[in-house]
Amino acid sequence: MGEGKQQIMAVQMHAQNPIEQFQAKYKEIEDGFKNWLAKQSLPVEAAVVTATNFAQGAFLGALLGNFSPDLSSSMPSPPPGANFDPNVMNAFQQAQALSGGPWIQARNFGVMAGSNAGISCVMKRLRGKEDIQTSMTAAFGSGVLFSLVSGVSGGQNPVAGALQSGVFFALVQGGLFKLGQQFSQPPAEDIHYVKTRSMLTSLGLQRYEKNFKKGMLTDSTLPLLNDSALQDVKIPPGPRLLILDQIQRDPDLKAKQRFS
Repeated sequence: MGEGKQQIMAVQMHAQNPIEQFQAKYKEIEDGFKNWLAKQSLPVEAAVVTATNFAQGAFLGALLGNFSPDLSSSMPSPPPGANFDPNVMNAFQQAQALSGGPWIQARNFGVMAGSNAGISCVMKRLRGKEDIQTSMTAAFGSGVLFSLVSGVSGGQNPVAGALQSGVFFALVQGGLFKLGQQFSQPPAEDIHYVKTRSMLTSLGLQRYEKNFKKGMLTDSTLPLLNDSALQDVKIPPGPRLLILDQIQRDPDLKAKQRFS
């Protein structure tokens, strides 16, 4: 009996490849950090979220700045006292703001990402939910700050330009939020594999979920599973042993086996 358990544990350890182990460890650390953060006061949580997302945005901006040439230094400056059309000057200032090098792009992306995450964090804590209003409010705030810091708003009235940028950011984010909701809804067939998916994930065998679906082995068939059925859907011997052992250990499935 003891040797059988050791063999099962060895197969389970072998079944989990290094990438899955790294992902599981990363998820564990991430969940621990989120749990710690949720216990902090609102100012502390907002500050930490803003700082971490600012750093991520700045890193991404710096990378993009390194891959794109710094065109701002090569752009000619308008001669002093030149009386150009305000729309022309506004477009020129926007081009300068968006063509900076790594440090400029790091600042711009950092401000945009940090402010968006910070505002969203405060809104979720105050309102108790994350919905399209929270998402659009955060996008509006980040759009305004990004416009003011980067100089994209330009023109004679930068505040009005920044507000326009905020509205644009909010509308885009609202559309993306609605689009994400539609794509995030699971297919109708997935409701028949909730127990199966949970079991396979706990064993590190989630790659075989498609085999269960191909053989139409739904949650209701789990108490009836045997080695032959798993072999028919082309699941290797090692994972088959783990799955059958897990079914035997599950009290609910084991009880259903007695009544079937």
